[in-house]
Amino acid sequence: MTDTNNSIDLTPEISPLMAAIDIGSNSFHMVIARLEQEEIRPIERLGEKVQLAAGLVAGKLQDDAIQRGLECLRCFKQRLDEAQVSVIRVVGTNALRSAHNRNDFIVPAEEMLGVPVEVIAGREEARLVYLGVAHTQADDEEARLVIDIGGGSTELIVGRRFEANITESLHMGCVSYLRYFENGIINKQHFLNAYHAAYLELLNIRSDYHNQWQNCVGSSGTLLAIEQVLVNLGYSQIGIHRDGLKKLQKKILKFDHIDDVDFEGLKPTRRQVFCSGVAITKALFDALDIDQMRLSDGALREGVLYDLQGRLSHEDVRERTVAALEKRYDADLDLSGKVVNTVADIFRQVEGPWQLRESDFGLLQWAARLHEIGLTVSHSQFQKHGEYLIRHSDLAGFSRHQQELLAILVRSHRRKFSLELFESLSKIEREHCLKCAVILRLAIVLRYTETVDGLPPFNLSVAKKTLEIAMPEGWLEQHPLTGLDLESEKNYLQAIDYQLNVR
Repeated sequence: MTDTNNSIDLTPEISPLMAAIDIGSNSFHMVIARLEQEEIRPIERLGEKVQLAAGLVAGKLQDDAIQRGLECLRCFKQRLDEAQVSVIRVVGTNALRSAHNRNDFIVPAEEMLGVPVEVIAGREEARLVYLGVAHTQADDEEARLVIDIGGGSTELIVGRRFEANITESLHMGCVSYLRYFENGIINKQHFLNAYHAAYLELLNIRSDYHNQWQNCVGSSGTLLAIEQVLVNLGYSQIGIHRDGLKKLQKKILKFDHIDDVDFEGLKPTRRQVFCSGVAITKALFDALDIDQMRLSDGALREGVLYDLQGRLSHEDVRERTVAALEKRYDADLDLSGKVVNTVADIFRQVEGPWQLRESDFGLLQWAARLHEIGLTVSHSQFQKHGEYLIRHSDLAGFSRHQQELLAILVRSHRRKFSLELFESLSKIEREHCLKCAVILRLAIVLRYTETVDGLPPFNLSVAKKTLEIAMPEGWLEQHPLTGLDLESEKNYLQAIDYQLNVR
């Protein structure tokens, strides 16, 4: 008889499910996957045409577009709950980047999904697209050009293996370019208007991409749909070729209206945006001198999953981004390292009472490392220069919201608070960001002492907006400058209704 209490369980441990949701300008997509042997194995894919960008009027999302999007996410949420997905990341692209009232969609979406909706910058979107495509390609050293045509933007990336070297996001997409087909009418002039508009956009970046790649890979529903139509028409065996696009253009011009477009293999939901997608694709082939393009099933959502995998295994691209900024702006690593250590000490003492999150700790550490980069511009008000550099840089791995929070923390690390900076944040985010700014400021006040003769153990207690810091007996008398700095900080904090007591 086997002693079951001492038997060894040889059943392999099943890794938890993770999911990525891509809130695109044309379609919403979700992929649920499991991590196996360091590779992402998709379990289920869902997609729905929402056309968020079509509901963008004068920079404002219309109510019906918002409701379409929320209804789609409601369906995604049901499937996530059924599958018991434990790790979820949601990213928004061009339509949300462009919408002035994006929070009218983001706030209810976050409440429904229970996770943040990250609106990513165009070049960050390009990086993630490349990451998703690269994992579907042969692991060779050839430079590849990756192109993804979305509903509101087109991403172009040149990279090798898993590293994107040149990234660009252009304001041209199959939904936004419907404006060139006035009243939905298809004719030669309307097609050329869309083609020429795309070609002019590409002229701005053509020299950067010239002779930089050996093969071209396409991603996204637009390009996959074009390939399918070309194959069914007998114009291609696989992929997209320039000659096939010319023949397809002639076929398209035989239709009178975008709703009439009907090819074998073309989904009904893709018909309206097919003409504009072909016009953009033809401009890409002509402007960048592409003869042929092969297609990949990898896209933004797969890139999000692989990026998430890196974060879970502590290979966070944001770390590389911060390190690059430190090097570019000649940050004092020894001094900032001391601030990081003090931030960690303070954070662990207050995180419970203040209900802070690990994401707050991550942002605080990055802000501590970058708080003085503005010194490369000027010693006068360098916190403002640091904010500008962070706010207006392309920070790989960071969402726009994370980038804004990082810029606010760097701006708020010294002198008086500019509360106007916090007004764009939600109430909860504003409270968290203010508390993080207070932690960073205290760590910086104490850093000078640590530099000279080391910082002694201290206790910090908090309750709502009241802080009390207790130093060893007699220590403040021996370090009068630190006492004066803490007294000055007490006055700055009073301006935002925080009370600092020192003993």
